[in-house]
Amino acid sequence: MKNDSMETLMAKAEVLIEALPYIQRFNKKIIVVKYGGSAMIDEELKAQVIQDVALLKLVGFKPVIVHGGGKDISKWVEKTGMKPEFINGLRKTDAPTMEIAEMVLNRVNKSLVQMVSKIGVQAVGISGKDGDLLKVEKKLSDGKDIGYVGEITEVNPKIIYDLLDRDFLPIICPIGVDEQYDTYNINADDAASAIAKALKAEKLAFLTDIEGVLRDPSDASTLISELTISKAKELINEGIVGGGMIPKLYNCIDAIEEGVSRVHILDGRIAHCLLLEFFTNRGIGTAILGDKEERFYHE
Repeated sequence: MKNDSMETLMAKAEVLIEALPYIQRFNKKIIVVKYGGSAMIDEELKAQVIQDVALLKLVGFKPVIVHGGGKDISKWVEKTGMKPEFINGLRKTDAPTMEIAEMVLNRVNKSLVQMVSKIGVQAVGISGKDGDLLKVEKKLSDGKDIGYVGEITEVNPKIIYDLLDRDFLPIICPIGVDEQYDTYNINADDAASAIAKALKAEKLAFLTDIEGVLRDPSDASTLISELTISKAKELINEGIVGGGMIPKLYNCIDAIEEGVSRVHILDGRIAHCLLLEFFTNRGIGTAILGDKEERFYHE
């Protein structure tokens, strides 16, 4: 029994030692986490993600959360008697739907602030309206007007820097305004990517409901652990990846080309996926990096 206990303790020590180079490397660096998918619905997963982000902050990282809320929006749209409508995967957002979306996203935002605060980390929830953070123009879908859906034209990160400098964890919902200060809903992946670029973040992590980038979408064993942007473009051009992974990969490529050091696509259904990806030699998802970036593994 004593030997078993010592082995357990030694295993924990080895985990901490493995994490040390990553903690050193990313100390005081900005990490943007796009929070969505099952990790926002399952209460146990939600708690684990919040614990991960809190730990990142407590060991010296500067995390920023950008969250979605699409499934909650659809639920509340249906509760009001309306039917959610999508065009080419984008939510058609008329004025009543926009009003519901903003209410739901702000509700989600404050619930996440509450969860972080319970752990003992100071958090502040904002939207893209605050401090003129996200300016947008109307986004069209194949030339079709889909209502109050915004394409980001400008990011003013001053409010985020102010919060980080004062040791707060910013939690951002993807709502922006146009030049007339009308309110628009923004795709959360697009918002996270734009914010990461504006902050020149060290890392951008997308929490999704898939394992990462797969060579064969039906075979999880074909996960690609590390991918350069040139290789990512090849996978898109050759049709190896498709569907919803294409816009996500384009967001990754764009972020890296605009100064983000590394982007991670992670399976948010896995407990403590952020810690496993950031603090272990192998990681669990797909890390996308510039063609000249060095590997981070310490094997």
